[in-house]
Amino acid sequence: MSMQFVFGNRENKEDIEKGSNFAPKFGEDGLIPAVTQDASTGDILMVAYMNEEALRQTMQKKEAVYYSRSRNTLWHKGATSGHIQEVIEIRTDCDQDVVLLKVKQIGPGCCHAGYGSCFYRKVPIGDETTKMLQSNIIQLDQCEEQTYDPEQVY
Repeated sequence: MSMQFVFGNRENKEDIEKGSNFAPKFGEDGLIPAVTQDASTGDILMVAYMNEEALRQTMQKKEAVYYSRSRNTLWHKGATSGHIQEVIEIRTDCDQDVVLLKVKQIGPGCCHAGYGSCFYRKVPIGDETTKMLQSNIIQLDQCEEQTYDPEQVY
């Protein structure tokens, strides 16, 4: 028999901010942002969304399960690619309206475009004006190499 996780209520602000009950705040769309971080390096791998069922399954399976907004369905990370995210720890912020997954990334990457992280491009800031086109459109700096060929995986 599998354990059913029950989330706490959100009636008391002090309990939400300082209490021990996990009472995630899902948005009007029923979703909560999930930031995914490599547990060993601290690198941010991706940001996705979870509904209540995705969060419950993640807690139960100890593998990341997200909610795909484009497909309107649950998405068990790695089910197609084999690049599973083993959940080491789940944290929440002070308002409990975001979750942080610390994961062990299985496989060469998590990004559907073939990169180790979805954050493989750098946006120029400050005096990095050489990254600007004459038309003032910002150019992204491609700062990482693909870690796998997505055509071979998806």
